[in-house]
Amino acid sequence: MPVLVITGTGTEVGKTVTTAALAAAAVAAGRSVAVLKAAQTGVRPDERGDADEVARLAGAVTADELARYPEPLAPGTAARRAGMAPVRPREVAERAAKLATEHDLVLVEGAGGLLVRFDAEGGTLADAARLLGAPVLIVATAGLGTLNTTELTARELRRRDLEPAGVVIGSWPAVPDLATRCNVADLPEVAGAPLLGALPAGAGALPPADFRAQAPAWLAPRLDGTWDAAAFRAREGARLEPGGSA
Repeated sequence: MPVLVITGTGTEVGKTVTTAALAAAAVAAGRSVAVLKAAQTGVRPDERGDADEVARLAGAVTADELARYPEPLAPGTAARRAGMAPVRPREVAERAAKLATEHDLVLVEGAGGLLVRFDAEGGTLADAARLLGAPVLIVATAGLGTLNTTELTARELRRRDLEPAGVVIGSWPAVPDLATRCNVADLPEVAGAPLLGALPAGAGALPPADFRAQAPAWLAPRLDGTWDAAAFRAREGARLEPGGSA
């Protein structure tokens, strides 16, 4: 898996912290890693972007960014309003392919969800993944509403002949409610792809050394981790029988 594309089911779902965990686990496994942010929005030139945050948390990774736009909008809209050139899917694919010649693993992080537009022609992260022939990891929320957005994302990937690599829960709460616990079983079913990890809420606030030490425990072996989906489901999944109590 030299290139893995990471998309979210929406914004603020834990995509960047999940990308950092993937990078940290791969580095711990002895792999060289590059992280490519396709389009960074809402960040000034002198501020740290998502790729920089991944490097801060994960350690020895190559951080790369194709374009940066000042307003926190969809990349195509942000580029137009700033009077700047948009990012094209082919540019994302070409940069990722080049990084793949120099690293064992390239993580391509999108902006927002799968179909957020990069340019006026409607180019998206899905188009870049298609050009790369790369699998796409879905980062989803844990609670109520996640089943719909996760299934829509997985269906769109398959409609485009792209492979959903699996689902990672971007932020697992310390005290999950019933819907959240039920989603442990339901998420892989609606996605038609395995649940490959769950990051604890607040993981991105850990000191980098602690983040790197703990990251493999949040991800399945397919992602260079030690996380066990069956054990997680037994521990955190729904414990209520219909009509019963906890």
